[in-house]
Amino acid sequence: MVIESNREKSANKQTDAFGSIIGKSEQMMAAVKLARKGALTDVPILLEGESGVGKEIFARAIHKASNRAEKPIVVVNCGALPANLVESILFGHAKGAFTDAKDDHSGKFVDANGGTIFLDEIGELPLDLQVKLLRVLQEGEVDPVGSASTVKVDVRVISATNKKLDTLIKSGAFREDLYYRLNVFPVPLPPLNKRADDIQLLTNYFINEICARENRPIKELTTNAIMLLNSYHWPGNVRQLENVVLRAVILSEGEMITEKDFPQILADIEQMDNEKKQHNRRTDDLIKSMEIPEEFHNICIYDGNADVHSIDFIEKMMIKYAYLRYDGRMTEIAKRLAIGRSTLYRKVEEMGLLDDK
Repeated sequence: MVIESNREKSANKQTDAFGSIIGKSEQMMAAVKLARKGALTDVPILLEGESGVGKEIFARAIHKASNRAEKPIVVVNCGALPANLVESILFGHAKGAFTDAKDDHSGKFVDANGGTIFLDEIGELPLDLQVKLLRVLQEGEVDPVGSASTVKVDVRVISATNKKLDTLIKSGAFREDLYYRLNVFPVPLPPLNKRADDIQLLTNYFINEICARENRPIKELTTNAIMLLNSYHWPGNVRQLENVVLRAVILSEGEMITEKDFPQILADIEQMDNEKKQHNRRTDDLIKSMEIPEEFHNICIYDGNADVHSIDFIEKMMIKYAYLRYDGRMTEIAKRLAIGRSTLYRKVEEMGLLDDK
């Protein structure tokens, strides 16, 4: 019979708790290591990162690895709460507090008593309710709507944001004192495009999960498919990857999942390539517009004696500059000078510009 010490029990509990987090990249391992340390304390934790990086998964793992694991974890998306009900949902209300308050309502903080409350998208919480949240953190009590008394609660707060709270503070949308209360132990979570080593690992995990769920034979990725996924920037992070893999599993017809089974990724990459080419072309044009040959610097409609230049002289200078400016692209030059292509060709040939090519 093996008897575990308290330290061994805690270590095993942490291993199990964070076992659902998939990732071997240096960035993800660092985040997990930090979250493990935070789980051993009872201080507020702030999970920072883009949408779709897995903040709720981390929150649940931290709760599961903490000494509150046997108590409930209550998840609240602050950005999805109806504006007129946010206070009641979070802090509860007394019977008769408002028209539809037929009974007493405990609220999310009381529901989480003894355990953990996870406040996702904390940056969306209205300013007036940030004061009440601050009171929960400072005094350990909630003030239900319409109640004459407060309710004591023992809750561990984990919050999350995909916004820069310091920026919200500067704009007056978030209380600085609340920020410091929530940000006692920050855990930044890396975006998927910073976790290149995890993309194939996550993809294979999702393939196995989806195939098992959909009663399909397990499939593998071709080399080209792996290269495609690794080259993409994943703005929607892990959540986007899971949805993309689900569609690929459904679209694939053979034993392998190919790059063609990711049509939206191919289309997005193609669009980005086209935008990059257009940007580069605009940049090149800007550089060329700034590199005007010296012979054109002082061109004027009159000469040194204040006599006007002939139309023929002005026309030749315009054609010559346009020819240099647009790299001899006759269609573009004709468009810019508003003359016919045949006329332009004749004039360019007469000027001997074609001989210089």
